[in-house]
Amino acid sequence: MTDSIHDSDEQAQFRAEVRDFFAAHGRPRQATGVWDLPIHLTAESARAAFDRGRAWQRTLFEHSMAALTFPVEYGGRGGKPWHERIFAEEAAGYDTNAGFISSTMAMLAPTLLGFADAEQKAHFLPRLLSAEYAFCQLFSEPGAGSDLAGLGCRAVLDGDEFVVSGQKVWNSAAQFCNWGMLLVRTDTNAPKHRGITFLLVDMSSPGIEVRPLVQPTGGSEFNEVFLDEVRVPVSQVIGAVNEGWAPARAVLSNESAFIGGGNTAMSSADRLRLLLQEFGGSTDPVMRQEIAQVVIRERILKMLSERIMTALRQRQAPPVDPSIIKLAVAENRVHSGNLAMRIAGARGTAALDTDDDLSRWVQFDIMSRFMISIGGGTNEVQRNNLAERALGLPKEPRDDHLKAWKDIPR
Repeated sequence: MTDSIHDSDEQAQFRAEVRDFFAAHGRPRQATGVWDLPIHLTAESARAAFDRGRAWQRTLFEHSMAALTFPVEYGGRGGKPWHERIFAEEAAGYDTNAGFISSTMAMLAPTLLGFADAEQKAHFLPRLLSAEYAFCQLFSEPGAGSDLAGLGCRAVLDGDEFVVSGQKVWNSAAQFCNWGMLLVRTDTNAPKHRGITFLLVDMSSPGIEVRPLVQPTGGSEFNEVFLDEVRVPVSQVIGAVNEGWAPARAVLSNESAFIGGGNTAMSSADRLRLLLQEFGGSTDPVMRQEIAQVVIRERILKMLSERIMTALRQRQAPPVDPSIIKLAVAENRVHSGNLAMRIAGARGTAALDTDDDLSRWVQFDIMSRFMISIGGGTNEVQRNNLAERALGLPKEPRDDHLKAWKDIPR
């Protein structure tokens, strides 16, 4: 829904430009099945979706629609927050979007603006915004997930290159991306937060192996990545050597905000209402109240997300800690997934390869709760962030942040 009646002359002109752009390049939103799954169950369909998203991002870039508030010299439009609002309003009627590419752009582009040097910005930002470079996130490790600062992927300086060896895991779309944002351990004698360096790495570099991980759904959205003496130029360090925790935190904060800011054509509350109708429970007062709680949660989340996204568009600090958004999304998924299973009962326990789309959706909804509760930082990590950063409460008793990383038991 648009708000064109309140547009200024300048805003009306931009809205007309956006409408012309979508009329020429967009695909009007098509009706889809209520119980269609928002995932790809085969490698072929996942690859095709990734390539479509990348092509669409290139189209946006070529028409000055890729990064509306970013500086013109980096491929943006140099616009104002209202440019993004109007674009989002007009885009709502179209299926065309950049998919996964949008997520890493939202995480990395503001981080590069804040931490990269002038030469790095000039090189990487236009290629990121045009999707010439498609980035994956190489942060978590088998022994460093919730405690990300404990990572051990080692990088040793050799002339003007770092030689990197180690393993990463839970790396979404790494099998498709041609670049990665990589956290490495460059000083084992420093405390764990102070010996980390943030690198950008070409995924075609010798020594990188990507192995897709098969999920319970049958898809492989994420991977494990092995690095064996991979050479990365020092010129691809973002920020300073051994000071990569700050840009890493920026990426994670942007990720939390992005997770909470996603919109879908049909909400969980919409589907739960239809699910309740399917099973004849629309008059059940307890179930009606449960769905009302889902509606309330979604509306609160939407308002919080919009506050954060408005601040980010203006390059301001978020008025609400993004951990609140990430935690709210995870808790909402737990609530809606449990409710879907309660409504569907035995029909929600059928195998995922069944032809019953409703059963498949119920199972996916309850299984995906774990992905949201873990990915992008576990619920426990988000609560710690809120307690310490937002509320100013004392940190948990520990001494590992003072010890040299090499002396911490693992």
